[in-house]
Amino acid sequence: MDILKGMGAVLAGLIFIVISHSLVDFILESLGVFPQPGEGYLVGWMAAVATVYRSVLVIAGAYITASLAPSNPMLHAVILGIIGTVAGTIAAIVTIPMDIAPAWYPIALAILGLPCTWLGGKLKAV
Repeated sequence: MDILKGMGAVLAGLIFIVISHSLVDFILESLGVFPQPGEGYLVGWMAAVATVYRSVLVIAGAYITASLAPSNPMLHAVILGIIGTVAGTIAAIVTIPMDIAPAWYPIALAILGLPCTWLGGKLKAV
């Protein structure tokens, strides 16, 4: 049963991250701060802003995962980070050739996934 609870904890963090990223993106696009999908290039300052808020939201998602984990919260947070790093790496490989943002942006997201989830797990441990 703990395995299912652990999987649920990781899934809850992942769902939070996906929904919160999408919601903030939608709000910034609706306000005209960021271009609508397919309507423009995400310039450097926009990518920097997105990197910051996405990192904060990943930390929060990992905190949620660690809070819900039935045991060993750091392990569950790191598992979430590994999933994010793999997904981020695939996304970087796919999106860099599309030239929709500076190349460093998807690379940064892939690299920051694991440290951010580690930090979220550590914050729960404090």
